[in-house]
Amino acid sequence: MKKLFAFVFTALLFSVSVARADVDSAKAEQFIKNVTTQGIEELINSDVSEKVRQERFTKLFNQDLDLDFIGKFVLGRYWRTATPKQRDEFIDVYRKLNIQTWSQRFNEFKGRHFEFIGTEKSKSADQLFINTQVPMNEGNPASVKWRVKDTDGALRIVDIIIENVSLAQTARSEYTSYIQKSPDGVDGLIKDLKARLK
Repeated sequence: MKKLFAFVFTALLFSVSVARADVDSAKAEQFIKNVTTQGIEELINSDVSEKVRQERFTKLFNQDLDLDFIGKFVLGRYWRTATPKQRDEFIDVYRKLNIQTWSQRFNEFKGRHFEFIGTEKSKSADQLFINTQVPMNEGNPASVKWRVKDTDGALRIVDIIIENVSLAQTARSEYTSYIQKSPDGVDGLIKDLKARLK
């Protein structure tokens, strides 16, 4: 009897965890649908000035991307040795640079719509990949993969991967290499990123 009870209890736990995973996948996909349709597509197809578009992208990125989380990741081990002032300055300039870069990059999809092609598990239990593609005039559709993190029920984007090129991984490789070579370390990187903004 005890064995039967244990089996039933385990089966119930398993079914609950599976159901919870399904709900999380659906919730994450709906989150990205809202970001793409009500955010990106609406922005890039709107007839507004570049200044207004930048302002709206700033609001979108601050709301839906966890740039603090991404910033810590891209600095890697240098985040641990950076001073509080360096961390604040880096996150600030990294946020502005990403808003500028990705608002321009997404302009390539003007007049087009994101198509959803399912989800994909991540090695991290609290993260999930949402796979989308954007049909282009020529060649294959452009692949856009979104890495979504769930923190106590709050969903945020922690990486965007376009045509297999990761925003976070690319920045991490570039920035850590720069710091290693720069005599000014993290300060040198911050100065360089500020120059790119100008």
